[in-house]
Amino acid sequence: MKTITVRGVDENLEKALRKRAKSKNESMNKIILNILKKETGLKKEKPFKTYNDLDNLAGTWSEKDLDEFNSNTDIFEKVDLQDWK
Repeated sequence: MKTITVRGVDENLEKALRKRAKSKNESMNKIILNILKKETGLKKEKPFKTYNDLDNLAGTWSEKDLDEFNSNTDIFEKVDLQDWK
């Protein structure tokens, strides 16, 4: 494995690199290698970010599921005027 020295790193660049390394809990070396790999095309970014939400459920309900949900939540549509006095 080769070692490369980079000259001309100004204070702002160093601070930005250190901030990124700290935020990702990685070493400066790893951060710089990842940036170099990405910029040279050796590390491909995923085309879509992976989210941990409910997107995989969108559009999966059948008409029967929707009718059942609506009938079970109808009670929430009724306003009890006594509660608002």
